[in-house]
Amino acid sequence: MKKRTPLELALISVRGVAMGAADVVPGVSGGTIAFISGIYEELISSINNINLQAFQILRKEGLKAAWNYVNGTFLLFLLMGIGISIASLSKLVLFLLENHPVEIWSFFFGLVVASAWLVSKSIKSWDWKVILSLLVGVVIAYFISSAQTVAHVEAKWYLFLSGAIAICAMILPGISGSFILVLMGSYHTVLGAIHDKDLTILSLFASGCLLGILSFARVLKFLFSKFKEITIALLTGFMIGSLYKVWPWKINIGDAPMIIHSDGREEWMKANVLPGDFPNDPHLLLAIGCAVLGFALIVVLEKFAPEE
Repeated sequence: MKKRTPLELALISVRGVAMGAADVVPGVSGGTIAFISGIYEELISSINNINLQAFQILRKEGLKAAWNYVNGTFLLFLLMGIGISIASLSKLVLFLLENHPVEIWSFFFGLVVASAWLVSKSIKSWDWKVILSLLVGVVIAYFISSAQTVAHVEAKWYLFLSGAIAICAMILPGISGSFILVLMGSYHTVLGAIHDKDLTILSLFASGCLLGILSFARVLKFLFSKFKEITIALLTGFMIGSLYKVWPWKINIGDAPMIIHSDGREEWMKANVLPGDFPNDPHLLLAIGCAVLGFALIVVLEKFAPEE
């Protein structure tokens, strides 16, 4: 485990805050923030080290050795930032999505465009396998992003399953874990549990998350070690495909059936339109400004990213 200064630890928490804020929003991935801010591979490697060997080290060599083995200080400060962000920013993000949707989606659109561009720059050789991987990622993310939620399950096992699946998406750049929760009908149930401090729901969801992330991290570590550029191309494709979901101008599909969420809340299905077809003021100039701001924020984060 590398030694870090207090400033470096604070910056890790700041990245955690950004990841948590992104994961709250359906369509934006905390994994994207981790990737472009230079901590993605360290995050996957650290999670992967939470295994049987870590417990053996704990038993034989003590807590300090086990803590160093799993890169505990890094994970602690990152999780602190994520937790603070989710607890404090979830209501603000939902308020902005409800009252200023064009502006906030424009900001996220610029964020994702910049992320895809910066991640693709790390690919050194564009052969047919890399290009195919990129296209596969685009198709998968587009399919997920354009899907409409039909789930309506409130069983305890389903909340556990939602956590296991959503956490895998949350650490994938371009695949939004919160949008997976929307698709599964669990998004507002989990967000409401955070707000109401419902420990029963949160513990079930967290248990699913723990199982999912410990399993999936091993898959990601293998892919990065054996097929790094193909994997990066796939993740870039995920980001490009997810742009469908974060397109700022959306209208209700009036003749489509209502989406019924697991908490009983009803919502119209939506379709993307061009600014000129938006029924109200498209806020075009403000939307462009927000998109530029999102793009610039990612570029700045990348400038200060540590070398992996």
